[in-house]
Amino acid sequence: MMRNIQVPLKVQKILDTLEQGGYEGYIVGGCVRDSLLGKQPQDWDITTSAKPEEVKKLFKKTVDTGIAHGTVTVLLDKEGFEVTTYRIEGEYTDHRRPSEVAFTKNIVADLQRRDFTINAIAYHPKVGFVDPFQGREDLKKGIIQCVGKAEERFDEDALRMLRATRFLAQLGFNIEEKTYQAIQNQASLIQYISVERIREEINKMLLSSHPKSFMILEDLGLLTYILPEFQMCIGVEQNHPYHCYTVAEHILKTVEKVPATLCYRWTMLLHDIGKPLTQTIDDKGIHHFYGHVEKSVELAQKILKRFKFDKKTAKHILRLINAHDEKIGEKERQIRRVVSRVGEDLFLDLLEIQKADIQGQNLNLMEKRLERIESIRNTFLKMQKEKQCMSIKNLAINGKDLKEIGFIQGKKIGETLNQLFQYVIEDPGKNTKEELLSFAKQHLYE
Repeated sequence: MMRNIQVPLKVQKILDTLEQGGYEGYIVGGCVRDSLLGKQPQDWDITTSAKPEEVKKLFKKTVDTGIAHGTVTVLLDKEGFEVTTYRIEGEYTDHRRPSEVAFTKNIVADLQRRDFTINAIAYHPKVGFVDPFQGREDLKKGIIQCVGKAEERFDEDALRMLRATRFLAQLGFNIEEKTYQAIQNQASLIQYISVERIREEINKMLLSSHPKSFMILEDLGLLTYILPEFQMCIGVEQNHPYHCYTVAEHILKTVEKVPATLCYRWTMLLHDIGKPLTQTIDDKGIHHFYGHVEKSVELAQKILKRFKFDKKTAKHILRLINAHDEKIGEKERQIRRVVSRVGEDLFLDLLEIQKADIQGQNLNLMEKRLERIESIRNTFLKMQKEKQCMSIKNLAINGKDLKEIGFIQGKKIGETLNQLFQYVIEDPGKNTKEELLSFAKQHLYE
């Protein structure tokens, strides 16, 4: 672990300006933690003894981003850096935010209000580290523990319980025993937190390098308040030739295998969420989940709405869940049929989803099935390169052409175009204006 941190020139300029004005200034929080771990910080936050109005006097361009809580954004060459006054916080009455904030001149008092020791480290290139709670030692040990009494920290802001699990997923750390027990004891407080804040923490957990740690939410007692639908999947056996894991285990293995995007990872988290409600066992003891796709789509729709996902993202996830169990043949005609059902824009995403799904199933059958997915992908890309017709918009004719040969505008034109599309799906060589108009006149025109 590094002893010194290489501070960017613009951040150093802010620290120097504060010092020249007679104030203290340190980088603090996540940027210090990430730098010590050898990671590139996404943001550089600065804490200072200067009050907001004093910060504004020192810099030419500032924005009042959180002036009531002491935060001013300093703009240097259009790049923003949050500068926050040392502060202590009043009583938390709603388990979400302090009732009041008071400024202080004491850096240790400011660090004392923070959530975890690994986030309560300040640094200045000249002064060195201010680390009153041994955060650097916890970084070395890979431990997440609260500053002071864990019960008090979680009572102040219940989201901190979920932040602990998120850091566990992102860093591969362990939660310290007393901190762990405090979360178990106070898990119900998460109900006070807005779904948007909860969603953002889950997003970060799912996008982390350890998304399977999502299961710790159950051990901590948080899952029942956050995603009870997933809780139903825990322990549900899948006695089937293609499966060797429970539903919950399978889901989290697929989340881990799919590329780290929100759409992909939420799709995998929810793709089999309906299985517990559709399980049947045949006379040979084999488990079946007939109708689980439809039930998963139904539950996923409610979950995405509950978490207030934007409509575009939710729609994409639901389309993938709805299509995830599609049986795709390797021949061009078979591929065109599936593409016509799920959409050309979705097909490559669907292959990624199916690839991850296979990797969460019977490992003995995995290799050949993955080779098959790759073969389908290569064939599809070849078909795209050849500009084969795989959607109605790529037909050689349109509604205007049909009207010119006597079709009445409206429902009939839409139905006819769809029938012509199915005709072309079977034989892409028929996608010419002459051929399609002839077919429409002979078989479809009434």
